[in-house]
Amino acid sequence: MPTAAHRLSRARALESLVRDIAREVILPRYLKTARNRKPDGSLFTEADLESQRRFSEELPKLMPGDVLGEEMSREEQARLWSENRKGLWCIDPIDGTTNFANGIPFFAVSIAYLVDHEPRFGVVYNPVTDESFYAAKGAGAFLNGAELPLRSAAERIGDAVAGIDFKRISHHLGDELAVRPPYYSQRNFGSSALEWCFVAAGRLDIYLHGGQMLWDYAAGHLILTEAGGEAVALDGGSLMAGPAVKRGVIAAASPSLFAEWRNWVSGHS
Repeated sequence: MPTAAHRLSRARALESLVRDIAREVILPRYLKTARNRKPDGSLFTEADLESQRRFSEELPKLMPGDVLGEEMSREEQARLWSENRKGLWCIDPIDGTTNFANGIPFFAVSIAYLVDHEPRFGVVYNPVTDESFYAAKGAGAFLNGAELPLRSAAERIGDAVAGIDFKRISHHLGDELAVRPPYYSQRNFGSSALEWCFVAAGRLDIYLHGGQMLWDYAAGHLILTEAGGEAVALDGGSLMAGPAVKRGVIAAASPSLFAEWRNWVSGHS
């Protein structure tokens, strides 16, 4: 059984690989690549496809396991999920593709290594700001080597800065949050993976998103929990339910704040 120290060393090796590929493949295409649409209407670029190809080649050299990525068919994702309980890479080569394609410097590579469908270590890296968030199960979470969180969470919800994605939550809950917000202020940045990490770092205190896929949060959820935060699916189910399930998520930077935030959302949904 790998120790926490071993998992942390793997996380640091992954961090180095992510930095290298992001600098070689993603940054040179930033502000230069055309955007395209998938059949479901979501965006992708040449940088998404090429970085996923590179990661699919390099990640199994770091740890054994197939690579499950966003830029795959649903059938292929489902097959890899069912066949790779002993080791599976889950990647989003560019989380925040709209930001990337529009020249907004808020996007990230997000990669997690899963065993028995649970993340063991992971990295979220913004190549524009050179901020690398990483964590290993039982070994803590870090930003460029500094242990997370960087600041203490708000003590009560009324002082909290919230990360809220309004377009994917119910109209009723959205109206309640817009008209009678329980928090101090609200932000939305367009990259789910980085928003998870901002909660882990203490930049955001609470978080709510109505629909994320596995690759959106596999690394970020681990980073948050290793930093002392808490999160669950909005419907109370498991976040690690597989690649075909879109989940609403609710999270906070501390257990006490999470309990208060979850109670408020439950009472206004």
